[in-house]
Amino acid sequence: MSSERPSKTVLLAAPRGFCAGVDRAIQIVEKSITKYGAPVYVRHEIVHNKHVVNRLVGLGAVFVEELSECPDDRPVVFSAHGVPKSVPAAAQARDMNFLDATCPLVSKVHIEAEKHAAAGHHILLIGHEGHPEVIGTMGQLPKGSMTLIETEDDARNYVPHDTENLALVTQTTLSVDDTSVMIDILKTRFPNISLPYKEDICYATTNRQMAVKAIAERCDLLLVIGSQTSSNSKRLVEVGHKAGSDKAMLISSADSIDWDIVDKAKVIGLSAGASAPEYLTDGVIAALKSKYDIDMQEVEVTKEKVIFRLPRKLLDVA
Repeated sequence: MSSERPSKTVLLAAPRGFCAGVDRAIQIVEKSITKYGAPVYVRHEIVHNKHVVNRLVGLGAVFVEELSECPDDRPVVFSAHGVPKSVPAAAQARDMNFLDATCPLVSKVHIEAEKHAAAGHHILLIGHEGHPEVIGTMGQLPKGSMTLIETEDDARNYVPHDTENLALVTQTTLSVDDTSVMIDILKTRFPNISLPYKEDICYATTNRQMAVKAIAERCDLLLVIGSQTSSNSKRLVEVGHKAGSDKAMLISSADSIDWDIVDKAKVIGLSAGASAPEYLTDGVIAALKSKYDIDMQEVEVTKEKVIFRLPRKLLDVA
């Protein structure tokens, strides 16, 4: 190694990158193209990452925002974030071949919401307004069945019609710590509120946040690879900053690194959101190695072994 090159320590968070739900959703699009040929339509970005989307476009996927943009005679895939019930109903009415790539952990929240509604509860949904997952979850039930809680102030100020018949569900990609504060506020105000059997924030979101916390205090700079539209990636930046990293930034790839900021850091933390492919992490590491002498240390907090089954329609595709 050249002594003229600056030295940097890179702490590589693990787990990072793709989760089982994202991996399943991408496979559904790929195998649908293999089985049915191109084009296969996808309602909304399959996951929130332009690199993933662009690769699938190259294979023959066509991304649209609404079902009305899809022809009747081509397959359509619903994104990993989930869709309102009206969407598959409309596809069935048109006799379309549709495949649901909704993450099973999001589907679990949908089922919980339906059970709460059947029990006569009004549902409070902790989440971000306008996020596709929130739109999909609220669309499982008639309008007015759910109230969105976005902030601690929302949790403090919400006035229910009936304090004894409330239930709680959450978006799966939130900050574990921020969500727990809102849940505590609601539990204090409404002691009889029905809570999820098991927390709704998904295992992958939780694990990636744990891994970032494990390195944050040691970092001068934390780089999180992910899209600006990716909720779980943005939460990793927030978690890292709160956990002690002097500076935490979201980057889409090696091309968006601010080298002036990197130059000033001695210890760099690196993670990736659940919709960011590993080759983007490899690209950032390669870019760092091209400029600096790197001491690479992977910090692993847990191993992930979760795999989600593909839809029955695609089990015959090699």
